[in-house]
Amino acid sequence: MTAKLLAERYEVQRQLGKQTGRQTLLARDLQTKKLVIIKQLFLGSDFEWQDLKLFEREAETLKALSHPGIPRYLDYLEIDEPNSKGFALVQTYVKGKTLEEHLKAGRTFSETEVKELAKSLLEILNYLHKKNPPVIHRDIKPSNILLHSRSGNSVGQVYLVDFGSVQNQAAKFGGTITVVGTYGYMAPEQFGGRSVSASDLYGLGATLIYLVTGLHPTELSQQDLKIQFADRAVHLNPDLIDWLEWMTEPSLSKRLSSAKEAWRSLKNPRATDKTPKVLEPSGSDIKLTKTSEFIEIVIPPQGVGFGSIALLSIWVIGSLPLLGVFSNWARIFHIISIIWLATVAVMFLFALFRKLRFRIDRQQISYTSHLLGLRWNHSKPASRQDFRQLEIEEIRYKVSQITIEAGNQKYGLGGNQGLTESEIEWLSTELIQWLGLKIKRTLADPKQNISI
Repeated sequence: MTAKLLAERYEVQRQLGKQTGRQTLLARDLQTKKLVIIKQLFLGSDFEWQDLKLFEREAETLKALSHPGIPRYLDYLEIDEPNSKGFALVQTYVKGKTLEEHLKAGRTFSETEVKELAKSLLEILNYLHKKNPPVIHRDIKPSNILLHSRSGNSVGQVYLVDFGSVQNQAAKFGGTITVVGTYGYMAPEQFGGRSVSASDLYGLGATLIYLVTGLHPTELSQQDLKIQFADRAVHLNPDLIDWLEWMTEPSLSKRLSSAKEAWRSLKNPRATDKTPKVLEPSGSDIKLTKTSEFIEIVIPPQGVGFGSIALLSIWVIGSLPLLGVFSNWARIFHIISIIWLATVAVMFLFALFRKLRFRIDRQQISYTSHLLGLRWNHSKPASRQDFRQLEIEEIRYKVSQITIEAGNQKYGLGGNQGLTESEIEWLSTELIQWLGLKIKRTLADPKQNISI
């Protein structure tokens, strides 16, 4: 049987999908020898001009996009055959399965995979929403998200497909209202014909809820239009549950408003009744800075304590009887005293002026000392990817420190820098919330060691 040929160039391999007045084909481009996807819209008895408007908009939108997570526009055809007339959009073929297909095959997604998916899709949405004018997909759902090349702990390459519902112009009020989207994944404002960047966030949130519960959003109960899913996702971190609830807020004014804000909030959860709250201790001079890109802790100079003053006093008092005496023993004593004084002076200098700066960003972990304009590594920097664990470790009786392990490096913040127990508790809580990790407590009694 001879394969069907479109535009004397595209050899049809098989049909991938069919709806009233539409079909999707897998074909081979005889010029490039590569597989392509062809979406066809037919002019028939059920044809509506609104369908053609959306079809042409999809083609024009794809032509202007260039992102590794979005299929590329290749060609646009007019079909004029005896038995079929219409239009065809040709785009690159992406090998992979949709999230819908994965779910129906029984695949489950871990919390780490859900976050990885969220990150990839938010990056794509951020690209679309930053276009001028913004490109609103309007139909984010499991069947429009493809996964390819899953390997190891990676969820795989993520693609957002099917821009047939896209809106690439500012929402217009008045005139004919066009409701576009899929029930269960549509934000409430879309039912009124309005779509904004946050509408895509709602669709993404509803999609991820499907992944963590295994239930279509319409199968979950609602209260005041809010999807009730927390009881079906008890295995999730409360912060992730709160974030998904935030993404699917029915009210635009309460929902996360941009992909960038959504990613920042996923990395740095907001405080909730479920989140342990440890406030900055009153009177602490430690400076903590947190953004979506990094967390930084600056420990100020410790100051001169009673022990340092006592050492200096002993040296001065011990030197007085020998002033003016020039015996050999006196000279030896003075040499020792000078070394001692230099040591004490360095201790005073460090105590009065040295600051410690601990910083974690997307690339690395660094711990540096700063003294009178000089800077050096307190510990060797390590790659963020080598991060192993964070624990509160009792280094001696009633003196603890935060210990962070990354590769072969070990960083200690705490007792040796004069931090109080309340400051250690505050900083460790901030670090584990920013990193999204659990914390291990190592106490003097091994039987009491726990992870929280």
